[in-house]
Order: sequence, then C-alpha cells, then structure tokens
Amino acid sequence: MKEKYQFGLLQLSRLELVETVQQEMLENPFLEESSGDDLGETAPAEQRDSIDEEAYDRELAKDASWEDYMGEFASTPRDSQSREFEAADELSPLEARYAAKPTLEGHLLWQLRLSPLTDEQKAIGEVIIGNLASSGYLTATDEELAELANCDPGEVRPVVERIQQFDPVGVAARDASECLLIQLKNLGYDRDPVLRELVESHLEDLEAKRYKPLLKKFHLDMEELREYLDIIQSLDPLPGAGFGGGEPTYVSPDVFVYKMGDDFVILLNEDGLPQLQLSSLAQMDMDGASEKEKEYCAEKVRSASWLIKSLYQRQRTLYKVMESIVRHQRPFFEDGVTKLAPLILKDIADDIGMHESTVSRITTNKYVATPHGIYELKFFFNSGLELDDGSQVGSESVKALIKKFIAEEDPKNPLSDERIGEMLKERLKVNIARRTVAKYRTALDIPSSSRRKEHF
Repeated sequence: MKEKYQFGLLQLSRLELVETVQQEMLENPFLEESSGDDLGETAPAEQRDSIDEEAYDRELAKDASWEDYMGEFASTPRDSQSREFEAADELSPLEARYAAKPTLEGHLLWQLRLSPLTDEQKAIGEVIIGNLASSGYLTATDEELAELANCDPGEVRPVVERIQQFDPVGVAARDASECLLIQLKNLGYDRDPVLRELVESHLEDLEAKRYKPLLKKFHLDMEELREYLDIIQSLDPLPGAGFGGGEPTYVSPDVFVYKMGDDFVILLNEDGLPQLQLSSLAQMDMDGASEKEKEYCAEKVRSASWLIKSLYQRQRTLYKVMESIVRHQRPFFEDGVTKLAPLILKDIADDIGMHESTVSRITTNKYVATPHGIYELKFFFNSGLELDDGSQVGSESVKALIKKFIAEEDPKNPLSDERIGEMLKERLKVNIARRTVAKYRTALDIPSSSRRKEHF
C-alpha cells in the first residue's frame, strides 16, 4: 500500500498523539467519540490491504470508526498476564519514565552511524548535519562544506542526497521547493508533471490562493486542483521544526512486550485514545447551504476521515515494526541487553516492506516496556563488531559489558581501557582496540580510570 497517509502522526509520542486527537475532536464538529455499541466487524488486514485507495477512502468516509481500524491491535480483552505486566510497568522508577526529547542533529547522526556510507562519507555527513538550520534546511554550499570536511566538492553531493532520504525526508534541502520535491519522489508522486511543476514553480501562487491562473494553465477544474493541494499540504515544508532541544519529556510506553509460554506477545498501549467515528453531521442534507459552507463541511469531513485512517496506519506500522524487532532481537527479549544483536533500519524496512525513513520515524520518541525494562525503540538498532568466529555482536551489548565491568571494579584500583579490552576479548573472543573501548565508555558518560579513582 502506498505510504500516502500523513507522516506527522508517526513521529508523535503516545502522549503527544493523545493530545493531538483530543485537540482535533474539539476543533472538528464531524468527529466524535464512539460509544462502542454500533461498531461493526473488523475486516482482516489482508482484505484491507487489497482494497484500492479510492474505494478505501470512500468506505472510510461512509463509516469511519476507531475500533474498525484498531481491532487487530487492540489490547482488550486483557488476560491476567497482560494486566500483571502492565502493573509492573506502573511500578517502574519515576526516572525511567523521562527521556530527552530528540534533537534534529542527534536524530540524523544516529541514522548516519547506521548507514552503509564509508567512514570518509560519514565524516562529510557529520559536517553537513552540523550545518543544518533549525528548520532542517542546508544553507552552506557544497564548496563551503568541502572546505570544512577537507574533501573535494564532488564528494559532498552524494552524501547530501543520502541524508535527504533520512527521516525526516527532505532534510538538508536548500529551499522549500527542493524539500517538497524530495518528499514527492519518496512517496512515488514525482511522475505527475503537473504536481511537479506546481511544487517547482508555483508554491507562492498556491500560498496566496491565486488559483484561477493555475486552473487555466494546467487545464484543471477546482476539484482536480484541490486533490493536488491535498497532497502538497500533507508534505512537511519545515522537516526540522518538530524536533526539540533535548529537554526531558515524560515517557509513557507505546508498546508492551511480555512473555507468554515460549512466545512473546505484543500489546499496543491505547489508554487515553478515544474511539473515533464520523458524527451524524457528516450525513446531513447540504442542499440549502452556501458554497462556502459546503466547502467548509467537505474539508472537515475529509480531515476527520484522514485522521481516523492515519491513526490506524500509525498503529499498524508500529505493530509491524515492533513485531519485526522482536523477531530480530529475540535473544535480547529472552536474556537481556548483553544479547542485543546488530541491527540496522534497512533490516526492518526490508522485512516489513516499508521505506527506511518510515521505520526511522515510527521508532522516534517511542518506548517499549519489556521484561528487562523500558527502552526507546531506537535502542534496538546498533552497529556490530565481528567476532573471531565470523559472527557479530551488537555495539550496545559491548557497551553493556563495559558498564557491568566498571560497576563491579575495585574503586581503589579502577579498570583501564586496555584492561577492559582484554576482558572483552576473554568474554567475546574478539580483539577490541583501547580507543574503541574509550569511545564506548565516553558514549556511556563514564569518566576515565584516573578520573574515577580521583572521585573515589
């Protein structure tokens, strides 16, 4: 299915999602909370996937309800095991419920480290990311970036283009037109010449609502132009604006994963999310209404329908990504962080048939409560170190071992990075350089052995 739904909901945390839905209910008279008494059966996911998009939208507008699109991921009825698991989560330490809101720079650097780019290209990428404005736009020229990165200007452009495909898609563009064109290409809409030209040359006309010259130029009627406007308005002209400055935010798990027998069960957290449906106002007779009133009502109905569909798509995507993570990281869910395997965004994207940027967005600012604690979904993505036997171990597993070794050291005689490297070799059967140990230790915000001894 084409990823044409609104990407904005994907990146919201659960608390932000609840606030967004409640605000939309206040502002849209065609949205209401369902009592749950008149909800129909939920169609199987396979059947919904086979419905063509226009038919899907028509059916949605006719009878759109939250339960219809949440059913297969709903957490009710809840058995004793799921209640016990969630009760344990409620008792988790308060400090475990807070996390820094991701910054644009940190979010992009995380993706850069997991990308297949060479070390030289990653160094160029760090310079590019370091020169982005808060809006996400790149203001420096290729020549200026090349000078800062100490490379040829021709080496900059391929890295810029790669970063433009990171989440949020369109970041590192140099203006709004380029930013939106990148997003159109990502969604598969760039083959429409009218849509391309509207974005390339007529954004100011669209913003000023100078529609008549456009209707004449492209031989369109207003309904056709409105369809183009809907697509353009679903894009994000300021891809960096949704990121914060690292201030702490309250963490409410989006997903619960708990063990049942020999398997793991995934439960989406829907507490506080109202069950939505179109209100009866959507079926009212508009014969006596003015064109302006009809247009207002049509826009609100369309907005309500898109919200319900987007909520379903968000939950469906989150469930599929979490399901894939559990498959790839089963040793972690069995035994804890020391068993975390190497994993990159492409592994999950290929597994579930989605774009890497979609996986990145749905894992941003999302948390899962596991048998081993609460973790951000991004935690499960990490690079790997190759062991002597040809297998790999995840970098987060190595960090966990370093943290464990230091926690158990003699404070009077703290472990040097070299000694930690030797201990890792004994445990993992792999040679890890002292500077690599130092890099991981620094990432864990643990001071050197000499500083640790001073603080004792």
